[in-house]
Amino acid sequence: MLDLYELEQLAAFGECGTLSRAAEQLHISQPTITRNMKHLEDEFGVPLFTRTKNRIELNETGKLAVEHARRVLREAEQAVQQVRAFDQRRRTIVVKSCAPAPLWELMKLLENKHPGMTISSSVAQNDEVLRSWEGGECDAAVLPFRCEGAREFMRENLYVCIPEGHELAGRKSLSFADINGFNFLLRSELGFWDALCRQKMPASRFLVQNDEFTFNELIRSSSLPCFTTDYIPHDSPQYFGRVIIPLSDEEAKVTFWLLSGRGVLQP
Repeated sequence: MLDLYELEQLAAFGECGTLSRAAEQLHISQPTITRNMKHLEDEFGVPLFTRTKNRIELNETGKLAVEHARRVLREAEQAVQQVRAFDQRRRTIVVKSCAPAPLWELMKLLENKHPGMTISSSVAQNDEVLRSWEGGECDAAVLPFRCEGAREFMRENLYVCIPEGHELAGRKSLSFADINGFNFLLRSELGFWDALCRQKMPASRFLVQNDEFTFNELIRSSSLPCFTTDYIPHDSPQYFGRVIIPLSDEEAKVTFWLLSGRGVLQP
């Protein structure tokens, strides 16, 4: 039976050219690698080396054995990685959501129901979420439209958050048409909300912030409007001195639908 450790030494010998250099590369003694090369030769049952008084070299058969050794080592490494990945996948619930709020709610449910599982989550655009679900790449998916097998999960409405002195601050409601052309603060990783705002407000420019602390500081200190939803309490400290106005467009009133498999949310 071929030994992977000995095959590794054979591959190192083929790369280094001498047993002493191969032994140094692998941090083993030269007598050890000499003994293992003899054992490996016995396992193949054919001569692999040309030996002289002070030197050992690979013969043509030995060079072919080195090629096969390298291939076997690569395949062994791939096998280990694939088995580990398979085991990790069995212990991981993968979630894709089109928006942050439903993802946060779903994460709470999954963490309570599967305390021993790893949960991998991300926010993506609708087409990526749907593609991942249809391709079997995720165990749960949230979309802003109904599709086969989905159940209603939660609702969320979009609001505009405007400084009290802003020209639109006195309005009871606003539409995308009303705010198109105004520059807005915008959080990153909003999924479909980001795409919707950009689609409905082509004349606006968006200052996108990745960091939550920086985003909240800008809300408190700048005159730029931003968005919020009814998922976030409107009396949060970052909204002091601002007016929260609902958007009247139907597109701003979203029902999220949940797809789930692998029994992740079944009783």
